[in-house]
Amino acid sequence: SGCSAASLSTPIQSDSPGFFNHYLIYPFSYLITFFANAFHGDYGLSIVLMTLIIRFAILPLMMNQTKKQIAMKEKMAVMQPEINALKEKYKNDASAEAKKQQQVEMLELYQKHQFNPLNIGCLPMLLQWPITLAFYYAIRRTPEIATHDFLWFSLGETDFVLPFIAAAIYYVQFRVSQSVSAQYQQNQSSQMAMIGLLSPIMMGVFSFAMPAALPLYWAVGGMFIIVQTMILHKMYAKPMRLAE
Repeated sequence: SGCSAASLSTPIQSDSPGFFNHYLIYPFSYLITFFANAFHGDYGLSIVLMTLIIRFAILPLMMNQTKKQIAMKEKMAVMQPEINALKEKYKNDASAEAKKQQQVEMLELYQKHQFNPLNIGCLPMLLQWPITLAFYYAIRRTPEIATHDFLWFSLGETDFVLPFIAAAIYYVQFRVSQSVSAQYQQNQSSQMAMIGLLSPIMMGVFSFAMPAALPLYWAVGGMFIIVQTMILHKMYAKPMRLAE
């Protein structure tokens, strides 16, 4: 009941029912107000600071995930010629026996290169999702935010500039992520590329329907992820190439 649509649209209180409300949303709302009071009522600066704190808190998880993903992509790049050869070997044989043998040889190839396709570090994604979602609802359910201004816009009203900034940041984030992946994968999925292009557009559309406090949060988080992606790639990709 604490996660119902109605409860997620009402101001958050210390006695709001529900595990998600009590242990995630309310603590974030309390910290937003605490830092805003420390900054003389500047809720915009508080949102920026809280966004950075959350991103830095989950950074170790993202470091581990990035390390595993880069290692997996580099192994896949090494294996690709053998995978292509295996596909070529069985491309004209559609029998069940051939498919079974192809799967056996593919598993042997994975074992040879110590490659585990399931070990891609999904846990950090699962752990950060409730945290970022709770902070999103903490912003929506802290009514004091709506009565304050930050930079040129009101945090409680829709701004007509910030959505374009948020969309542009998410587009840059997509491009940075795509450029990193392209160094390990020669064939980029056109479907994934289309999804990546739609994401900034959707972000901009959503931002026009939301109070400016939310695209501010998305924009700051997006900028952090851009810098994070570039730094972590440099940290883990270069040593692995030198080791080869």
